[in-house]
Amino acid sequence: MTPAIKLAQKKKIPYTIHEYIHDPKVTSYGLEAAEKIGVDPACVFKTLVVTLDGQQLAVGVVPVEGMLNMKRMAKAAGAKKAAMAEKTAVERATGYILGGVSPLAQKKRLATVIDASAQKFPTIFVSGGRRGLDIELSPKDLQQLVSAVFAEISDPS
Repeated sequence: MTPAIKLAQKKKIPYTIHEYIHDPKVTSYGLEAAEKIGVDPACVFKTLVVTLDGQQLAVGVVPVEGMLNMKRMAKAAGAKKAAMAEKTAVERATGYILGGVSPLAQKKRLATVIDASAQKFPTIFVSGGRRGLDIELSPKDLQQLVSAVFAEISDPS
């Protein structure tokens, strides 16, 4: 049981766990999840960690088919610039390995922005805290669990 799943249990929010066998040769973890779970990739979201203004870390949750727009992410987080965070900083702050970073139950509580497109789905899929494990929950529950804001932060790929 990952910290992400434990948090959902503790807060008694409705969720569903989706497990699948991760193929180590796959590089797009989110698209792999959508395919193996059998859902529209538009409702599967990836968790990306950025550095704001070269200092603090923040989380952007965007559709797996899209790309994080750094300018919009910075603006939504109240910063001037955003850049992808280094792997070691991501793993240290979140407690998760790349490809399995969940927006839930990270070691450090990071400011989180969820792409506004999530609001059009009754439920979305995010990493459950390891490769091959996704958690399905409502966007509103995710927002409340991580104290996130919704903003348009993604571009189509």
